[in-house]
Amino acid sequence: MRTTVDMPAELMQAAKVRAAEGGETLKDLVTRAVAQELRIPARPARSRRVSFPLVGRHATPSVNVTNPDIEAALEAEDIDRYAGR
Repeated sequence: MRTTVDMPAELMQAAKVRAAEGGETLKDLVTRAVAQELRIPARPARSRRVSFPLVGRHATPSVNVTNPDIEAALEAEDIDRYAGR
């Protein structure tokens, strides 16, 4: 349900910072805070943050990039850029 709440700017800023630090939305933070104040269990928020690593250690296929590979790619990029391609 949507509603409008007026609160001091300092409080709103602190809430935004706390939500960002906790990896949650402002809506989730406010919902949790109000539920806690009213002693009503809040529904757990769905996690929207991505946890790393995105690819598991044993995922296949793996990519093996060496320093010479990176050097060759950068050199080719420079050639393309400065040769007017």
